[in-house]
Amino acid sequence: MTSSGPWVGNWRPHKPRGPIAALYGSPGPKYGLPGLTGISKHDPTKFKAPMFSFGVRHHQSNSDCSPGPKYLIPSNITRQGLDGTPAFSLHSRIREQRQFQVPGPGQYIPEHSEKMIYRSAPAFTLSGRIKDFKQSQTPGPAAYNLPPVLGPKTVTTAAAPTPSLYGRSKIGGFDEDLKKTPGPAAYRVVDPYVYMQKAPQFSMTGRNFAPGETTKKPGPGEYRPELVTSTRFKAPSFTFGLRHSQYMAPLIVDVPE
Repeated sequence: MTSSGPWVGNWRPHKPRGPIAALYGSPGPKYGLPGLTGISKHDPTKFKAPMFSFGVRHHQSNSDCSPGPKYLIPSNITRQGLDGTPAFSLHSRIREQRQFQVPGPGQYIPEHSEKMIYRSAPAFTLSGRIKDFKQSQTPGPAAYNLPPVLGPKTVTTAAAPTPSLYGRSKIGGFDEDLKKTPGPAAYRVVDPYVYMQKAPQFSMTGRNFAPGETTKKPGPGEYRPELVTSTRFKAPSFTFGLRHSQYMAPLIVDVPE
């Protein structure tokens, strides 16, 4: 391949035969280097500038809130304190102090002081039963049971053999009544279809009627065609009137004047 470009020393630029990585805009290995900003993962070979951080607001500022100007300041309060106007208040009357009552000679009982001055025999008093006695009931001596020393279930002593006598059995004895044995009818007969081949079985169902009207219809004997006069001539027919009573007055319409 020939090129007409200028020479650069003893090398003439020409078209590359393959792709060159330097000709493309890839980030390259710059992401693998430590950063120069921030405090974490800073490049140790570079100078780090001083950094300042804003502190977190303390929780005390939220809990210790001043009341502010929402309270009403009295009118006699100035920026220098009270205005100096005399003020008076009314209080209740003070109770008079009672005189100290000193006990007289009759309040003392010197005869009860013998036990404090002289020696006396021990004296005991019987007090009433306390209320908590019902709740704390300790078991008495009769509530405890000693282990048995007789019988097969002894704990501290060796138990001797203890045979027991049972009642006479009614089955297999000499007085057994063999007539009370169950007969053949007392046993349940096993269905032969359990252990033999079962024959086919059929069942008869009820008669099925087609769905329809269930009202009663008249039969042929209910009709009388001889009484039909709408399609043929009808013979003259006469009827007999009712028999009138001879005691009934006739109906008079026209009365002569």
